Amino acid sequence: MAKLNLHPHVDRDLKKGIAWAVHAFTASGIVLGFLALVAVLKNDPVAAFMWLGLALFVDGIDGTLARKARVLEYTPNVDGRTLDNVIDFFTYVAVPALMVYWFNMVPIDFLFGPETWSLIAAATIMAVSCYTFANVGMKSDDYYFVGFPAIWNVVVLYFFVLGSGAYVNLATIAVLSVMTFVPVKFVHPLRVIDWREVTVPLTVLWAALSLSLVLSAKNRSDWGNVERIELAVWVGASLYFAAISLWRTFFKKPGEDEDHGTSHA
Repeated sequence: MAKLNLHPHVDRDLKKGIAWAVHAFTASGIVLGFLALVAVLKNDPVAAFMWLGLALFVDGIDGTLARKARVLEYTPNVDGRTLDNVIDFFTYVAVPALMVYWFNMVPIDFLFGPETWSLIAAATIMAVSCYTFANVGMKSDDYYFVGFPAIWNVVVLYFFVLGSGAYVNLATIAVLSVMTFVPVKFVHPLRVIDWREVTVPLTVLWAALSLSLVLSAKNRSDWGNVERIELAVWVGASLYFAAISLWRTFFKKPGEDEDHGTSHA
């Protein structure tokens, strides 16, 4: 078949249309986040996590699509990073903060009046995350996050799946809030080169298991061997992400070869 040659103006208009479509795809994340918020207000945590999971999927691939579509070149009047940050703050921070408050994930009768700690915890999440999104050094040159990267949607997922107690949740929020300002490295599971051929498949497995565990978490008393094995593998994958983050923070020397994919299992 002969190669189709488009008129230069038509070709550029088509590429601009693709770039705008990518921006629209990115913007769909805010709709998914709003649906998650509605689910929270309806006291349906499972639905909330489903919508947040879809928003996380959109956020995971929209950057790659934007680079392939060359959005900076074809839509120079739209700042995709700002658009992405606005949506991320809503889905990664605001909705999870509401979940901590709404679902009483922290103590409600400790020292102060009812809901006091829920309000403090939610407000803390919102406040410290402002620093994360304003921090120009949020990522290292090799794509690790520097400091806790405000992935509160993932944190509340762990609270829900593990059924951790209110006091454990409160302590976790406090520790992660402090770690926002500490230069500990956190792996970006899709962009970090170190052990990428292990990290990416584990990320896909972790996401699939998260879906299964969220759907079955409400009936925890009915869990059998399958659910327990899923939980064990899910926790194991989580420990892998923690291990590579700690390795990058404390053991990897500056300037060390970034591509360890061919030399480590």
